[in-house]
Amino acid sequence: MHSSRPYIARALYQWLLDNELTPYIVVDAEQEGVEVPRQFVQNGQIVLNMGVSAIRDLSMENEAISFSARFGGKPTQLMVPMEALIAIYARENGVGMVFGHEPVMPDVGHDESEAESGPDEAKGPTLASVDETEESETSSSEREGETPRKGRPSLRVVK
Repeated sequence: MHSSRPYIARALYQWLLDNELTPYIVVDAEQEGVEVPRQFVQNGQIVLNMGVSAIRDLSMENEAISFSARFGGKPTQLMVPMEALIAIYARENGVGMVFGHEPVMPDVGHDESEAESGPDEAKGPTLASVDETEESETSSSEREGETPRKGRPSLRVVK
């Protein structure tokens, strides 16, 4: 199963731009694959302005966010793997989202060994037919012991 982080990050980025806010991201600069100017890293993190006037060549893929920005007048290419993205928020009001630790999800894709296995070797849930005679006997015996309820259903508040 794919991580939801890149999809949520793209949606929040677009939502912030649609509301004429300035998107900022917080990045864990200690993660492997992060390419940011190290002189601006504080406590292992860096905050980056993602506003349209501050960056160029933005690419937000499932694996990473890449773009170029200027630091001290010098153009710099930045790369932020999605695992290193800590938060995305608006500079003006702080509205956004902090991403927590995301567990590694098992891949749901079927490999060739599963495709070759027969129906007897199914690993997931299976369906089985139910004998109609057993069902009718059970339901009739249940009906005899119960009195049918009439009227409106009600809910009770439990504190």
